[in-house]
Amino acid sequence: MIFAKRALLAQGWTRDVRVTVGEGRIAGVAAGRQAEPGDAVVDTLLPALSNLHSHTFQRAMAGMTEYRAEGRESFWTWRELMYRFLDRLTPEDVEAIAAMTFVEMQEAGYAAVGEFHYVHHQPGGARYADPAELSARILAAAEATGIGLTHLPVLYTYGGAGRQALGGGQLRFGNDLDGYAGLLAAVRRVAGGASADTSVGVAPHSLRATCPEDLAEVPALAGGAPIHIHIAEQPKEVADISGWLGARPVEWLMANAPVGANWCAVHATHMTAVETEALARSGAVAGLCPITEANLGDGPFNGPGWIAAGGLFGLGSDSNVRISLTEELRTLEYSQRLRDLERNVMVPGAGSVGGFLYTEAARGGAQALGRSAGAIEAGLWADLVAIDAGHPALCGLGDEQLLDGLCFAASDAVVTDLWSAGRHRVREGRHVARASVTDAYRKTVAGLVARL
Repeated sequence: MIFAKRALLAQGWTRDVRVTVGEGRIAGVAAGRQAEPGDAVVDTLLPALSNLHSHTFQRAMAGMTEYRAEGRESFWTWRELMYRFLDRLTPEDVEAIAAMTFVEMQEAGYAAVGEFHYVHHQPGGARYADPAELSARILAAAEATGIGLTHLPVLYTYGGAGRQALGGGQLRFGNDLDGYAGLLAAVRRVAGGASADTSVGVAPHSLRATCPEDLAEVPALAGGAPIHIHIAEQPKEVADISGWLGARPVEWLMANAPVGANWCAVHATHMTAVETEALARSGAVAGLCPITEANLGDGPFNGPGWIAAGGLFGLGSDSNVRISLTEELRTLEYSQRLRDLERNVMVPGAGSVGGFLYTEAARGGAQALGRSAGAIEAGLWADLVAIDAGHPALCGLGDEQLLDGLCFAASDAVVTDLWSAGRHRVREGRHVARASVTDAYRKTVAGLVARL
């Protein structure tokens, strides 16, 4: 059980709250109580966010792609370096890197993650005896660290718009539709033995890596589970898809797919006003990854248009070049300020920017993962994070300013505790498995670097 001196409930900030947890879910929430023996006592309790978009293996690349070579650097030059890196990854590497990444996510305040997993095969494209070999490594890392997981095996059939052949590092990703269906079935079998809050969705990688005929079969494969897709991340992608399919990516998707509340449009950076409104009104979640989008030079999302249309959004750490919940929140808002030359952009009308960013990201992230979470309410998964409001970054702020301070003044060091579906994995700011996971990660990275 958890006793919080202050908690953010549906009705607002509430004092002396006792949260009871049973079988991973919030069983009861009572205000005006006292701590009881055995309670975990915390200062300020919040609903924890879900990280809706991650490629864990890229965590081990952080810092390796920031050297400027001759010519113009872009997402596409970064991608070539990424392909060379992943050619060295073994199943053991994948598991160790994922575990380290999950530990860092939980310490930053994320209770769950959507792992957009597209490395399925051996280097060169040869199949493993078990098609779910690498997905099983991600599931094992999630079990070891206790993070909530929505696993998203990726359908990746082509090397580019117009059904281009796969090449190089892409060979580890490739499946035709039948192969993908077999992979998905194998992953679901493995996930059946995982924690009760583990789920499996589907992820057609992008319009450029699939084709219209295969994409039409994806909703049936999902069976109501989350569907995630990269869309309109780069101007070149918009141009390539327009040239092939005769419409911009979001325009084409809205006209040809049953986009709805179980869809997550990852990035959705380069949209027209019409596309922005249509996608927002569909009920799909915009999967925003501000740190990665800045790192790759993608450009800023159209926040004001999205909010005006009532769109939902959540946050993802994507490339995991920097895992920080507070920095994702502020980078999202700052990208809007830099573009629009104004302040306090990501909020509809008057109100707290930090409050809106945090609570909407909690709601949207949970929806994107198909996860019953995002608030402190009975019946939801106990995805909870505690912060220290007495930290120097926050100690001068009242209730109505606290989430502004968290978003714009604090670091993740204010996180003291985290529960993922009731699993208390972060205590006093440190993951309970950090030492062993870090040791395995260091050995893995040393071996990788030696093979590069």
